Amino acid sequence: MNTIPVANPAEQSLPRNLATWLALLEKRHVSEIDMGLERVAAVKQRSDIRFKCPVIMVAGTNGKGSTCAMLESILMQAGYRVGLYSKPHFLDFNERVRIAGVPVNDEVLVAAFNAIEGVRENTSLSYFEFTTLAICHVLAQTPLDVVILEVGLGGRLDAVNVIDADVAIVTSVDIDHVDYLGDTREKIGFEKAGIFRANKVAICSDPHAPQSLIDHAEKIGADLRLFGRDFNYNGDKQQWNFAGRTQRRHALAYPSLRGANQLLNASAVLAALEALKEVLPVGAQEVRSGLVMVELPGRFQVMPGRPTVVLDVAHNPHAAAALSQNLDNMGFHAYTFAVFGSMLDKDIDGVIAQFHNKIDHWCVTALPLPRAASHQHLAERVLASGFTPDAEHSLQEFETPEDAYAFALSKAGENDRILVFGSFLTVAGVMRARRQGN
Repeated sequence: MNTIPVANPAEQSLPRNLATWLALLEKRHVSEIDMGLERVAAVKQRSDIRFKCPVIMVAGTNGKGSTCAMLESILMQAGYRVGLYSKPHFLDFNERVRIAGVPVNDEVLVAAFNAIEGVRENTSLSYFEFTTLAICHVLAQTPLDVVILEVGLGGRLDAVNVIDADVAIVTSVDIDHVDYLGDTREKIGFEKAGIFRANKVAICSDPHAPQSLIDHAEKIGADLRLFGRDFNYNGDKQQWNFAGRTQRRHALAYPSLRGANQLLNASAVLAALEALKEVLPVGAQEVRSGLVMVELPGRFQVMPGRPTVVLDVAHNPHAAAALSQNLDNMGFHAYTFAVFGSMLDKDIDGVIAQFHNKIDHWCVTALPLPRAASHQHLAERVLASGFTPDAEHSLQEFETPEDAYAFALSKAGENDRILVFGSFLTVAGVMRARRQGN
């Protein structure tokens, strides 16, 4: 006699699609950010997440996304099958995990979420912790030649740090997330150095690496490689050169990613490839092609057309200073409009100060998160910076980035520039509006 299989009640209650899963995770855990590795490590052990290929981990105040993107692009040009975990996403959660350059589909992610839920037991995990484990599960279950993992916040206590990296990169160290990481570069440097491992390569491309980072690497016995001591670059307007401990690369193309700081990031990338040259050899032409072809949304991204539109997720003073310098290098624009939104816990005054006398029309916006700064608060801080509205300068407040961008677009002439910057949510809102044709 045939029997009808009875569904497991627990499986019946699991979300059936990605959107429902993400909505559940957003409200399940009491804290959006919950520092510590004990809970994540326990679930990881039960899920048996193991990588059978080299793992490169990237942390830093700024430059993480660019560094990951360049690593992915070069390694793919060399013919390797690359898995990448980066964050946050702009429009679709699937952007966070790519296999061979392609975001994974909803079905793969739902299966991974179900797998983590199956071993979670009674352990409470934040949205970031749960999704990190699920994405690591996807990468561990996929035949890959190399895995690249971008750290979210800090390093030492970030959920990604339950994975042991073969090569760990810290791109830059500056003041950000002071409530969680500390209020000095030395404190923050120690937190970021937490991704280093004994007897493994540790790279720091910050030209002024904090002593705390150096001391921690030496204490645990990591193979520390510092910019200016163990690797460096030089170049002219046409090309640049890299010099590492044992490897030199000449006549390199500049990265297609715009910005004066990208050679620091590219140098860290080449230092990592130097460290892995025995297991992942990469030729000179593959490096050149990878640098030319790399793409990364929202990092000094200049959109085609008129008026000029620049998208940048600069949300701390260090990143804002780099953005300001990059704007100076763009050439003449009659007026600059700025669409700006920020989280309330950021150094908003420090960010605004980087654009003194560089923005003619501020369009400040609220964002759809409780911890975001209100448009009223941002307007107050712009005025406090010394900005004075007059016939040639204005300050407008908006409820959404889409509304702020629509206003700027309606006022800007073809020789003007619209700068969209601040939180990822600011840039994401404008990306969404542009995708919808608004």
